[in-house]
Amino acid sequence: MLRTLFRIVRTGVVSEPAPPPAQALRQREALQQDILRIMGRALCIRHVDAGSCNGCELEIHALNNPRYNIEGLGIKFVASPRHADMLLVTGPVSVHMEVALKRTYEATADPKLVIAIGDCGADGGVFGECYASRGRIANVIPVDVVVPGCPPTPTAILQGIITAITARVGD
Repeated sequence: MLRTLFRIVRTGVVSEPAPPPAQALRQREALQQDILRIMGRALCIRHVDAGSCNGCELEIHALNNPRYNIEGLGIKFVASPRHADMLLVTGPVSVHMEVALKRTYEATADPKLVIAIGDCGADGGVFGECYASRGRIANVIPVDVVVPGCPPTPTAILQGIITAITARVGD
């Protein structure tokens, strides 16, 4: 027992001082306040697969994991375009998905934002425009932000979402 007490006295206080405030946390709060000011509630996103290979979907799903914690920012995915403020569209628009994409766009309440995800959404990718593909998403519906990449990282997708929101703040 004495040996342990001497060791404690020799070692002294080993706890670390509290860290300084993190500026990044304040940016999260500011972003969350911007979302609430613009939308009046959490930002609701409807994902639409217009014909992708599912590479972009895997990266979008990664946004929901604890590392990115988009629900902590006040951003969540919804099952209906009628409850959505933003459409996250992946893939080149296949001919069979063109009407469904237009209907989804029209069903989304104003003000709505559209983000094209991936190289296929940006410019048609390797599929381009052909008998089975309308090519990029902007050929079918208006697009606010394009996030290139094959597939883009979750960080790039989150940057695209934040870019679309902050652009709306500037309007």
